[in-house]
Amino acid sequence: MPNIKSAKKRVKVIAKKTAQNKETKSALKTAIKKAYIAIESNADNKAEAVSFAVKKIDQAAAKGILHKNKAARSKSNLAKRLNASA
Repeated sequence: MPNIKSAKKRVKVIAKKTAQNKETKSALKTAIKKAYIAIESNADNKAEAVSFAVKKIDQAAAKGILHKNKAARSKSNLAKRLNASA
């Protein structure tokens, strides 16, 4: 454990940020998974699921949780699958 006051604060701040990033990543993965399942099962709401997943991907990229190129690749893959299923 750190002895310096500023180092103790950094430990707290990092723990809080890690929890927030983990929550965002989890929500992102869930949204992407639901979009893929909606596309596979040819559900009525597949376009909505994909647009929600794209929104989550953009949010994660804006926060620096995802790299911008990975975000673009993920959105492209979702759009490609959605268009192929139509």
